[in-house]
Amino acid sequence: MTEAARQLSEAELRALEEEYDPESRFRTILPPIAILTSVILFLLSVYHFYTAGFGIPRATTHRGLHMGTSLFVLFLSFAAFDKTRHKTDGFAVLGIPVTDWILAIAGAVSAFYVPWIYDQLAFRVGNPLTIDIVMGTILLLTLMEAVRRSMGWPLPVIAILFIAYAYFGKSMPGILVHPGADWTNIINHLYLTSQGIYGTALGVIATYVFHFVLFGVMAQKIGLGQLFIDLATALTGRFAGGPAKVSVISSAMLGTISGSSIANTVTTGALTIPAMIKIGFKRHFAAAVEAASSTGGQITPPVMGAVAFLMVEYLGIPLRTILIAAIVPAFMHFFGVLVQVHLEAKRLGIRGLTKEELPKAGKVLREGWLSVAPLLLLIWMLMSGRTPFLSAFSAITACMVVYLIQSIMSSGVLGGIKETAAGIYEGFVAGARQSLSVTAAAALVGVVIGIVTLTGVGFKIAFMVTSVAANWATGLHAFLGFLPVELLTVETLTLLFTLLMTAVVCILMGCGVPTTANYIIMVAVAAPVLGMMNVEPLVAHFFVFYFGVLADVTPPVALAAYAGAGIAGANGFKAGNTAFRLSMGKALVPFVFVFSPSLLIVTQAFTLPDFLLAFTGAVLGIVALSAAITNWLMGPLWTIERIVLPIAALLLIAPEPISTALGFVILAAVTARQYLATHKAPAAPAS
Repeated sequence: MTEAARQLSEAELRALEEEYDPESRFRTILPPIAILTSVILFLLSVYHFYTAGFGIPRATTHRGLHMGTSLFVLFLSFAAFDKTRHKTDGFAVLGIPVTDWILAIAGAVSAFYVPWIYDQLAFRVGNPLTIDIVMGTILLLTLMEAVRRSMGWPLPVIAILFIAYAYFGKSMPGILVHPGADWTNIINHLYLTSQGIYGTALGVIATYVFHFVLFGVMAQKIGLGQLFIDLATALTGRFAGGPAKVSVISSAMLGTISGSSIANTVTTGALTIPAMIKIGFKRHFAAAVEAASSTGGQITPPVMGAVAFLMVEYLGIPLRTILIAAIVPAFMHFFGVLVQVHLEAKRLGIRGLTKEELPKAGKVLREGWLSVAPLLLLIWMLMSGRTPFLSAFSAITACMVVYLIQSIMSSGVLGGIKETAAGIYEGFVAGARQSLSVTAAAALVGVVIGIVTLTGVGFKIAFMVTSVAANWATGLHAFLGFLPVELLTVETLTLLFTLLMTAVVCILMGCGVPTTANYIIMVAVAAPVLGMMNVEPLVAHFFVFYFGVLADVTPPVALAAYAGAGIAGANGFKAGNTAFRLSMGKALVPFVFVFSPSLLIVTQAFTLPDFLLAFTGAVLGIVALSAAITNWLMGPLWTIERIVLPIAALLLIAPEPISTALGFVILAAVTARQYLATHKAPAAPAS
């Protein structure tokens, strides 16, 4: 194998994931602590596995137990600073600094305290005791430190700013002014009610997300991830730019069981990025393809990271409805990446994989069909209306059964049982460990949500944004109102500017905040903005979610792209810019389903003609924009064609008959010119 296509070792990939994903930067710990944390994590997974199948205790007890246990292990697993991950400074017990032991115990005790006094809360909410305020303050501080260690500064800083806003309300300018709240009222609201730390965000993590993270880990252990890669290679590897298309398809498949952009990039990129470089793609482009494809995993049913389950709680609609709504937008994202990959391969004349380099699809399915069974069971149960946690319980159980069968087939009965027991233990520990940082983040996001409900700042922000958008729309309409296009009314332009501002805020927030936390904050702050514009709640939630995900490939903090660049040996910023360009489909489609909710299928406004118009326009718009960006359709584009194709794309994605027709005419004219130029009759031979 050439140096250009060198694959990184498992240790190098693990180090790369740690470099770009703060959630995986676990400290080096001594065996006694490693055993202690592993046992606690295993028991936490066992507890969640049991409750998924047989019911959970009351909500506050369940959430407090999950959060307290997670905080205890988190402070033992994450060092205070990255430079101290592999060493211990100062006084320590079993290799863990005393301060970390204090924080671990304080976080656990303060988290367990509310469930312990739960029966007395009815008499204490609104009139807390001193001990309540002390415990609430301790939990708030430990949560901020836990999130800082495992995810960085952005989210704790946001929480501090919101708390300061609540405390100094009387000093705020203009419309942002409010009566203010003293520390007792703030802690009472955030700690003793279900509107803050113990609210919906933490509840969803403890009740739904944990189980699906555990399922994803167990599905990987039975070989489902590798099956996806092999199957994608067999189906698409032979076409132009084969490994790049394998990257897109395998990442889409892997996204069904995993919601982490960086983990997906490293998992599939370890194989696809070297293969892309080997056949002629530039390093930064190979990294970008993998990053853009892997980021799409967060919007791919049925897992969708954690956001699908949050939508269930916030919107009060069945999970099945949300999964159906996500199908077309997810398809559009991967279609957009695939089109650009195909055009780039054609432009550069890059081949596909040879027959000798391809696995046989039939053989792949014959050898690995059993590992697909748990995923199919999960999808069937979710779509048939079963509860998410019961569906996850059944799928995890199926993974364990498949693992046992595979182990017995390879190692015999006794050896298979022993191997299965060890594998389940490792999987349960890994699943719980992956949930540590997202648990702390969800609890801290509850602080932001609590401040929003305490002060009403969300509606004030909504009023300011819509007022600015209305002013801009009025000014633009004065110049363009003469055009006979329905979408250029003041009302439509106001909505467009509101969407643009909301999208920018979502992307900026996502640059430093994980997708799940970003979505929760944006639901509290940005969704009311869209609500004031009469956007359906489901559509508004999908809009802020999609632009939050886009931050993973948006420089300067495009972490998934940087991870891919690390594998490719490419410039990270260049890879990030290219990944953002490849994700243009994801950036365009949310605007389409706001103006034509039928694209989400299950919305109240769904009609088949509207859906077909929006779907066809979006597909053709993505093709037009991809061709302009790549400078290739059937051949190289003229300069004027590169100018008019983006205009055609914008007209096509506007779900309105006149604009769609205009866009189609432009695209058809360019396509016809390209076809004639590339299919000229050969000149007659001289007589």
